[in-house]
Amino acid sequence: MSKHFKLKRGLNIRLKGAAEAVLEDAPAPKSVAIKPTDFPGLTPKLSVKADAQVKVGDALFFDKYNPEILFTSPVSGTVKAVNRGERRKILEIVVEPNGTNEQAEFTKADPSSLSREEIRDQLLKSGLWPFFKQRPYGVLAKPTDVPTNIVISAFDSAPLAPDYDFLFSKEQSALQTGIDAISKLTDGKVYLGVAPNQSSGVFAALKKVETNTFDGPHPAGNAGIQISKVCPIGKGTVVWTINPQALVYIGRLFQTGKLDMSKTIALTGSEVKAPKYYKTVHGAKLDSLTKGKTTEATKERIISGNVLTGTKVDTDNYLGYFDQQLTVIPEGDDYEFMGWAAPGVDKYSASKAFFSKLFPKKEYVLNANMHGGERAFVLSGQYEKFLPMDILPVHLLKAILVNDIDKMEQLGIYEIVEEDLALCEYACTSKIKVQDILRQGINSMIKELG
Repeated sequence: MSKHFKLKRGLNIRLKGAAEAVLEDAPAPKSVAIKPTDFPGLTPKLSVKADAQVKVGDALFFDKYNPEILFTSPVSGTVKAVNRGERRKILEIVVEPNGTNEQAEFTKADPSSLSREEIRDQLLKSGLWPFFKQRPYGVLAKPTDVPTNIVISAFDSAPLAPDYDFLFSKEQSALQTGIDAISKLTDGKVYLGVAPNQSSGVFAALKKVETNTFDGPHPAGNAGIQISKVCPIGKGTVVWTINPQALVYIGRLFQTGKLDMSKTIALTGSEVKAPKYYKTVHGAKLDSLTKGKTTEATKERIISGNVLTGTKVDTDNYLGYFDQQLTVIPEGDDYEFMGWAAPGVDKYSASKAFFSKLFPKKEYVLNANMHGGERAFVLSGQYEKFLPMDILPVHLLKAILVNDIDKMEQLGIYEIVEEDLALCEYACTSKIKVQDILRQGINSMIKELG
């Protein structure tokens, strides 16, 4: 039965540069890349070498510890490079498209007529399995598991996030086919979380899901927040999450027997001349999306994703595996006259410390300046204002810092991943790297308990 959840804790950061509901085709990228670094804990093993010819859907690499999980090419062409970092760590596999869109062969079938094993095998072979994330820990889902439930968030509440109803307005058939497929992978329910303004539209008509409404500020759109309300995670419980873009990929795969990884992203931020939506391909090189589209009035920071959880990149980099937006803001490395002592009419503050609090609907140009270095990490009750879950985040982070496994369990580490605490990091007066510490704790839990 559908429920309505009213969330009071959280924060909407009003930034300038939201994407206008206009869609254009981006120039074809000169190269695309899949980055193993987008997957925490993954140890990749190559399936191809440089200069190899690949089709759409051919494997580029696989998970060393789960070799059935393949990561496949979204385009046909030549493997241009295998870029490595320290200790020969694989950073990205770059493919140069040849424009022919040659396809590897997959099965065209109605998922309703297929068994769980047949659907799982098709998703593994096509390279779409990596879109499933397991909770706890936010890591790759294991193909041998049967999740208690699967959770999909049909909206993104992060700053300047794209409008999912606009993104997927023409993809209802593919979304439904995707849900038909993934519903076979669980013995429980498929939960769909929507915002109050989504009572009509592409997600409202979907079947085989239990739809719940989440009304409140960010992080209301996070899957982790929704899980905590509809199917809380405890020790031994496994819930999977998947995003709507992956559902579209899955739906297209079963409807056509072909892997179609074309996608729409939002180019956002105060430094973008005309923020709007662009049709591109999964893993596209960023210069195809940003060249000539930013003001270049100041030194810019390009972020693959949103300003809270995204990754700092440059135009020679590639769109993140799970990212649906690009954000461009000022770097903020210039001198600021009077600094914190200024009245702050044009500054935004989570604690309402500036006169800008008198203008609650104003949009702001914020930069990447940290405004200070790390300070004493004290219990202030500040974090709890931004996390609509029954968790004591500072206590949990301190337990992680001393590597107290038992305390980490008791304080709720199974329930959260980095994005759930991103607002806490933004508002932190101590300038603590909250998301890095949380991943450190998750890695300790995986190492100790598996």
